Amino acid sequence: MTQRRTIIAALGAACLLACTQGAFAQKAPEPTVVTVGVVGDYNAQWDTVNELLRPENIQVKLVKYSDYATPNRALADGEIDLNAFQHKAFLANDIERNGYKITAIGDTMVTPLRIYNNKEKISSIKDIKDGDIIAIPSDLTNGGRAIKLLEAAGLVTVDPKTGFVPTKLDITEYKVKIKIREAESGILARLLPDVAAAIINGGNAYTAGLDGTTDAIFSENLDPKANPQFDQLVNVIVARTEDKDNPVYQKVVKAYQTPETAQTIISAYKGAFAPVWAGSEKYQYK
Repeated sequence: MTQRRTIIAALGAACLLACTQGAFAQKAPEPTVVTVGVVGDYNAQWDTVNELLRPENIQVKLVKYSDYATPNRALADGEIDLNAFQHKAFLANDIERNGYKITAIGDTMVTPLRIYNNKEKISSIKDIKDGDIIAIPSDLTNGGRAIKLLEAAGLVTVDPKTGFVPTKLDITEYKVKIKIREAESGILARLLPDVAAAIINGGNAYTAGLDGTTDAIFSENLDPKANPQFDQLVNVIVARTEDKDNPVYQKVVKAYQTPETAQTIISAYKGAFAPVWAGSEKYQYK
């Protein structure tokens, strides 16, 4: 009888312990999920951000898009909480054209435009000759940025009145009589076999397996002192304007702008991108 009571007591204690553990497990709060729209497959920095946000019980979930037109529309319509894919010039142009009420809430990195050569045709800028085709992005801001890069490379002269976003019509002189072919940014790398060179941004180049330090023959100047347009090239995290002070979103920005995230950007992408928030300038790819 005593043994039976002992067994019953033990079973009761085990049941109580299990129930108590179950109660504690049920009380553990679900993380606050923040959806962030991105373009391209270069998102290792967000893994670092999530590690840093874990003590805050916040989790970033990425929503991937295949084009640059959709993420701002999705953000404005409330389909996602934030996005992080564009530089300030693109954001300003998209707001002007579409009337989106969205706002940058934090700087992230710079993804430089570079001129990548068809290695079977040319090996340097000096090899580009009359009649050669150069492919550039078709959207207004990155297309204008590409034309400015052609000017910096000494291939064309652009009307200075057009500022940061010239078009082909604003080219006043072709120092080399190149042909400019416009195409959506995401396919420019695939066009390389058919052209002499293509101007591709850091994200799309990385996705295509191109190394900016070895596969490019010319690059945008990322020195803020030497490049007056540098600030407009800075990529940003963007929120709906009404949510720009949301404390959860501000914590996401704070987790992004850390030494840990800067180191991830440098090491994961081998110099394709550069972190640009205050204090991140000491992290350089070597």
